Amino acid sequence: MLPAKQRSVVLANRIASGTCRNVNYVSKLFQPQNIIPKDSKVKKEDSLSKSQKLMQDLGVIHQAGTGIFHLLPLGERSLQKLINIVDDEMRKINAQKLLLPLLTPGELWKVTGRWEDLGEELFTLKDRHDKEFVLSPTHEEAITELMASIPQLSYRQLPLRLYQVTSKFRDEIRPRFGLLRGKEFVMKDLYTFDVSADAATETYKTKNMITVEECAVSAASGVMGGSVSHEYHFPANTGEAQLFICESCGYVASVEKCPPSQCPECSHGFLQCCCGIEVGHTFLLGTKYSLPLKARFTTAGGNADFLQMGSYGLGMTRILAAGVEVLSLPNEMRWPTALAPFTVCIIPPKEGSKESVVTHLAEELYYRLNSVDCFRNDLIIDDRCNMTIGKRLLEARRIGYPFIVVVGRKALQPVPEFEVHHIFSNVETSIAESAIVEYLKECLLNK
Repeated sequence: MLPAKQRSVVLANRIASGTCRNVNYVSKLFQPQNIIPKDSKVKKEDSLSKSQKLMQDLGVIHQAGTGIFHLLPLGERSLQKLINIVDDEMRKINAQKLLLPLLTPGELWKVTGRWEDLGEELFTLKDRHDKEFVLSPTHEEAITELMASIPQLSYRQLPLRLYQVTSKFRDEIRPRFGLLRGKEFVMKDLYTFDVSADAATETYKTKNMITVEECAVSAASGVMGGSVSHEYHFPANTGEAQLFICESCGYVASVEKCPPSQCPECSHGFLQCCCGIEVGHTFLLGTKYSLPLKARFTTAGGNADFLQMGSYGLGMTRILAAGVEVLSLPNEMRWPTALAPFTVCIIPPKEGSKESVVTHLAEELYYRLNSVDCFRNDLIIDDRCNMTIGKRLLEARRIGYPFIVVVGRKALQPVPEFEVHHIFSNVETSIAESAIVEYLKECLLNK
């Protein structure tokens, strides 16, 4: 093995020449940040939510227009992590993934009545043949038309659960707060098909259909229709939704659903008002769509009957922003650990410092951690070694990497140690080089 100093030089040369493969480096990351002079005044800054300001300033999203955003590499990584979580949960309930077209024939929306009900919220267009289409804000019409087109759909094929993760479009009258309320957003929508109203109700009661453990709120069905509806919220002061919570039994309802004072559930508790960010919405639809679009199946008795449907929507990009909104400090982004773009950021010594002789330990730690399943491709090295450790540490904290490992002066000791910064607990711990992998693994699994 080469002496430590020579290994450091070799690593520095490999980084400079780009020959280090399969390693994520901050210097190679496309992350255009907003650098604002202290004496400048940002217009309408008060209108930005905390999550929008942090995500824009730190290069997670970039505004492309009013209510429209580029999802940059850090943001896309977080979204993909959330999609992976959803896919895992959907497999548990035997849901099958598909992809429906973003364009839906306008005629379907007219048949269900939602062309008029949604009105100006719909993005509509015509093709060269003068046929009308909807740039879908949701896909009930599309999925129901698909089911209606299947000949001889049998009760033996039911229940059926189909879901997708895709972009949606809504012509918001007042888009704001970044990913919390935009004109284009990413959703997971699950559609269920059952043989009877009772079976559909049992399906609806399955808690993990929505894959969100936050506050479930009894809500009005609105233009979606159906007999039962629930919203899912992250409690937050900046939330636009007004919620009422019973101080006695814990009943929660939206302002559209709820009386102003006395609880309708227990009849003696009083309702208190709070705010929330809606991240999911579920509906027991019944035959709201299957009846007008003629989506039937053959029963055990050989008769034709209409499919009983449920719809389970989850705002994926909204969850990213809501998590940041709820957890972050005013000037430091915080992610739910499972959604952080990278779980661990490794900071090697500044070039030319006396600690630079142990720079190689940063890459060695990267490869050791990368061999562990829970860290694979979830690490990044801040290789901008022309900058001080302090400056890179400050930036890593602002971006919100859950664990930051510094290869600093303690790495020069006879028994090298690394500084581990736990961002959520704001605790710094010194851990021996030989124990660092198991330590981080335990921290992650016990988060």
